[in-house]
Amino acid sequence: MTIRVLIADDQMMVREGFSVLLGAMPDIEVVGEAVNGRDAVERVRELAPDVVLMDIRMPEMNGIEATREIVAADGAAKVLVLTTFDLDEYVYQALRAGASGFLLKDASARQLADGVRVVAAGEALLAPSVTKRLITEFSKLSETPRLMPAAQQGSYGELTERETEVLVLIAQGLSNGEIAERLVVAESTIKTHVSRVLVKLGLRDRTQAAVFAYEARLVRPG
Repeated sequence: MTIRVLIADDQMMVREGFSVLLGAMPDIEVVGEAVNGRDAVERVRELAPDVVLMDIRMPEMNGIEATREIVAADGAAKVLVLTTFDLDEYVYQALRAGASGFLLKDASARQLADGVRVVAAGEALLAPSVTKRLITEFSKLSETPRLMPAAQQGSYGELTERETEVLVLIAQGLSNGEIAERLVVAESTIKTHVSRVLVKLGLRDRTQAAVFAYEARLVRPG
């Protein structure tokens, strides 16, 4: 199945460059471009893409606000944030808004295409080191973290011991296969646990699960 992609960036050269790179992939189709966040929200409604490559710093409406509106309005579209800096404060805010991960703008063509595929498949695009660095950096911004609703309510108590263990490993950036190997169980079993964790906590995907785990202090950065 072809993955439909919308590219949202206020720089024409960036949009055109990504369009060329992704357009060369047999399983990816660039269905449109957006010049700012407001345009991105409207284009998602019109084109129903599977993945939105979203720049953060754009005029009229930034990528964070656009991500929040897209996620709220259309559960099918996944947002992959594009940034120049891997420790950009706004990246963390975008993840909390519902983005499924992020890529640096200097990513190779292969990394870009693989990132689109990963996010389209419903996986998180966050390396363990990047996750830890993000949470460490921005947990310093406030002595009282702005918890996601479920974390604020302490709802993780509804998870079983094994589900909590899986959640912690997700936050450490492990894939289903790696978690299965760590816990010595079948990968299909881990997929079931992950699905139950997301449902019980009311989370969209693995990225939100990772953020949740850190904010609920189930995992400490470092």
